[in-house]
Amino acid sequence: MSLRETLKEIVENVEGGLAAMIMAYDGIPIDEITVPQSEFDLQSLSVEYATVLKEIKRAAELVKAGAMEEVSITTNRTRVALRVLNEDLFAVLIVTRDGNFGKGRYLLRLKAYDLARELA
Repeated sequence: MSLRETLKEIVENVEGGLAAMIMAYDGIPIDEITVPQSEFDLQSLSVEYATVLKEIKRAAELVKAGAMEEVSITTNRTRVALRVLNEDLFAVLIVTRDGNFGKGRYLLRLKAYDLARELA
């Protein structure tokens, strides 16, 4: 299955799924899927969240907390799950505030290996 197909499968199988993407830590999106009604500026989101994720990764390493695997960000409109795929890339899932975020996190974790394999 291709990256795009895997991302599409994740978004379509999560109630309230708005977008899924693969991003590099420098903020460059590798691939992305959005639903038509999504109002997000994914370019800005990718740059800002990549910056935050790099800092969290660095902080976890500094305090010897172990390798970062996943970060969740909740706002009054959305919930975002960011899952590390390898040392250079991570996956992002954006879900509406009232969407099924638990299922989204589960599918993202379940498909992380497939996504990483497609990127290799």
